[in-house]
Amino acid sequence: MKNDSIIIRDNLREQYRDIYTDEVLLALNTMAHFNKSVKHLMNERIKRRNDRHKNSKRIEFYDPEILIPGSSIKVKDAREGRFEGSVIPPDLQRQWIQGTGPAAKPNASLESSIRNAAYALLSGADGWMFDGEDALGQIASMSLDNQRNLKLAISKDPVFLKVAEQVAAEMNRWSEGFLGQEIVKDWKSQLDFTTKIFRCRGLHLDDRHIRDADGVALAASIADLCLYVVNNYRQLRKTGSSIVLYLPKIQTAGEAALWNNMLSALEDHLGLENGTIKVYLLVEQLEATYQLMEIRAVLGKHFVGYNTGRWDYINSVSDAMAWDKSFINPNIESVTMTYGYMRNYEDRVRRAVNTPDINGNCAIWQGGMEPNIPVGSAEGVAASMKKALAGAEREQREGASGKWVAHWKMVNIVRPVWEKIGEANQVGRKFPALTYTQQDADGLILLEPAPITIRGARNLLSVAIQYGNAFAQGMQAAALKAADDFGNDDILYLMEDMATGEIRLSIVWEWVHKGAVFTEDDPGTGVKTGDIFTKELLRRLMDEEYEKLLKANNKDVYDASKTTTLPIAREIAEIYVFNEFKIPWFIDLLNINLNNENLQEARKRISDYIQAFKNEGKRITENPDFKV
Repeated sequence: MKNDSIIIRDNLREQYRDIYTDEVLLALNTMAHFNKSVKHLMNERIKRRNDRHKNSKRIEFYDPEILIPGSSIKVKDAREGRFEGSVIPPDLQRQWIQGTGPAAKPNASLESSIRNAAYALLSGADGWMFDGEDALGQIASMSLDNQRNLKLAISKDPVFLKVAEQVAAEMNRWSEGFLGQEIVKDWKSQLDFTTKIFRCRGLHLDDRHIRDADGVALAASIADLCLYVVNNYRQLRKTGSSIVLYLPKIQTAGEAALWNNMLSALEDHLGLENGTIKVYLLVEQLEATYQLMEIRAVLGKHFVGYNTGRWDYINSVSDAMAWDKSFINPNIESVTMTYGYMRNYEDRVRRAVNTPDINGNCAIWQGGMEPNIPVGSAEGVAASMKKALAGAEREQREGASGKWVAHWKMVNIVRPVWEKIGEANQVGRKFPALTYTQQDADGLILLEPAPITIRGARNLLSVAIQYGNAFAQGMQAAALKAADDFGNDDILYLMEDMATGEIRLSIVWEWVHKGAVFTEDDPGTGVKTGDIFTKELLRRLMDEEYEKLLKANNKDVYDASKTTTLPIAREIAEIYVFNEFKIPWFIDLLNINLNNENLQEARKRISDYIQAFKNEGKRITENPDFKV
């Protein structure tokens, strides 16, 4: 269907009339002109990346005397807090635990799919980031199912309430067995406890269902912003709730300035006061860590806090340093939040949020993700929960006002870390002022000695291929572990999303193209300490790990996928790690193969992508099945 500035594919406008309302369509038409600006900035992003790789250039801090791109604010003023930020609203003052995950499931009925929203809002989490990005499957029209479920949950539609009552009973049965007590005392009042938050897709992604009037795919950020806010802002305001978004994958203050313009334009269109929409920003990109105060400044009254992630950030560092033959990450298990460049990244974030603005207001530091799920043997669960609590306690000590968990079962396990302290948040805690020296820049790419092993390589390959397979089935959030750990209940599954596959393949690419040196012997392969990771060894490991997945039982690898999506997942992983130049986004190769189970067609699409990027510096991001 065509509607002035936008084109919606097939008959989705009619199928999702409750989501593509007249008010939403009007907002999409009003906001569609930003599509050109998004595309321009994404082209500039790739140019910067290619320039760094071609000329062996490191990312640098801005000149303090220049204006921040896309704004009238001088860099120096931003760094010194001479800008007007936001007052943190009441329902964001205490966010000890934020759960994360989508509100929908793939290939499920409404009653089954919306259970995700019920688990989230009954979990006891202070906030729940309903994901529209890394953890939300994009097969078929799942992004619209997600929006539908959120609208029904936020409005407390009878369909949702019926499901929520059933889910509450199930949650209590689990908690009585695991925690020795009910976690949902009154399910109806519990639904009002958790702050609703939505994560839009990043500027680098295209919506699969909408094109602009020129036939160009509409930026997914614009689609998500309009659909979530316009469908829910009245109900949220009616109940006294803030309109809150998480913004992902921002690399520069210029990109943040564009986001600010889009937020302000939508507020103006809806008759909302500027700054009504509040945003957290996930610091997932190395370049953003060089511009934290600049990003805060340009987001102004919209900005409330930063979140420190792990997987995406490691991947961004790997990508930014792909040109440097000496920059080689160790086993992924070693790159924790206390490792080298990660430790320095976290420190800059906490110092940035605690720098007061012109009115003395600081912002929130929300800690990183806890991916563990308490399902496994008694010994395995006990060990993993001890590790999860230690991680939460460390973040609390370092100044985080809360953290993320990837599963509702973790909420009441981790939340007591902040509850026993009793402070709503740590906003305004004193830390040294940010500095912008060469030593600071060096610290953001600091490597430290850590293992590089065959076991580590197998883990990287196994989980990456499994993730690609899960993605193709609509499960962008999946509980995974390495094939060598299948059947071992002492090793728990971890809840993984898009960044999981991305960083694992990035590290493998580093190891094989930069000649990583193994730090210990491996009798199984004959590798000795000091041996170099070769393409021949990589091919052998790829074959062996893939064979394990083919032989795995249906619990770990769906049997139906072994002749459909799993071969394509292996093909994508293999091409990514063997390709001579580093492909910018693993998700691009997955996205162009959504709803495709033909291996030959997948090879063609991947080849087209690589040639377009190699010859034109262009990413193919549009839905290949959406013809105008």
